[in-house]
Amino acid sequence: MKSLLRTKHRRTLEVIFTDPVPADIPWADIESLLHACGAELSEGRGSRVRIALSGVRAVFHRPYPQKETNRDSVVAMRRFLTEAGVTL
Repeated sequence: MKSLLRTKHRRTLEVIFTDPVPADIPWADIESLLHACGAELSEGRGSRVRIALSGVRAVFHRPYPQKETNRDSVVAMRRFLTEAGVTL
């Protein structure tokens, strides 16, 4: 999967899997990566975003008012991507 992604998406994926877990990834970059991976995103109530990728489903909250994702959300996104088969 990684070889099919553009450089920007590969960098975002690498940052998501970086240790220690970063807390400054812009949510827009994560959404762009998900779209590039073929994920289906749909709006939920409030700031919720439903994501489906390779048969794996999850619900995340868009960060507000800041644009960066917090550490807990990055860890959850890492877990979601791993379950969906998207890894480094």
